[in-house]
Amino acid sequence: MGELCNIKITDKSKEKLFIINSDLQILVPMNAECFVKSNNDNRLLAFINQCRTTIDGQIPLWLYQIKYKTKDIEKISGSDIIYDFCNWASRDKLKIFFLGGKESSNINAVGRIKKIYPELEIDGYSPPFEPYPFSDRNNDIIKKRLSDFNPDILFVGFGFGKQEYWVSDNLAFLKEIKVKWVICCGGSFEFLSGEIKRAPKTIQNIGMEGIWRLIMEPKLFRVKRLMTSLKIFKYACKK
Repeated sequence: MGELCNIKITDKSKEKLFIINSDLQILVPMNAECFVKSNNDNRLLAFINQCRTTIDGQIPLWLYQIKYKTKDIEKISGSDIIYDFCNWASRDKLKIFFLGGKESSNINAVGRIKKIYPELEIDGYSPPFEPYPFSDRNNDIIKKRLSDFNPDILFVGFGFGKQEYWVSDNLAFLKEIKVKWVICCGGSFEFLSGEIKRAPKTIQNIGMEGIWRLIMEPKLFRVKRLMTSLKIFKYACKK
């Protein structure tokens, strides 16, 4: 197990992900922005270091490879690994639930997965948008939807920070309904639904995915997110 920017990196490959353990497993793929935000939030940092983690993003991948002088690690993003988990679930008769994202992207993401894996039992729900913590009413609706469906694997796409807080605050409930895996997946439903187009692999491989997203969606929040992501070098250089 290595460490990058004060975050333990537990999984360098997908090899040990598709296993049911007795305890609930929580996976947080970490991109550059996630590393930076975690280092500015003690609660978030502590929670993530109790979870399974992968590196999601070319720049964090390069930094890890340079630090440990190794190529023995792969980039594992939430957007890509959804397909791997769905394939596993379809094969082993496990149930999957997509929680979060915009309503349209959640519906379309579930629909797309149903077409790819027609035997898979899958459902989803997008609660009304509100800042975290959610109102008791909305959280009760979320919990009822999950209890009624009883998923084995839960993808949570509320955006980084918000989704981790929700998982942390609802850990006892998730264990009670016997969820086996929780994957914090950020904006993966938007990509999966086709509402947002991912950068081509060549762009991803040269670490320019953030620039691509800014070009495709030239908005101020994209500029801010890109500037935040660049601060990873500050934390990577700290002893």
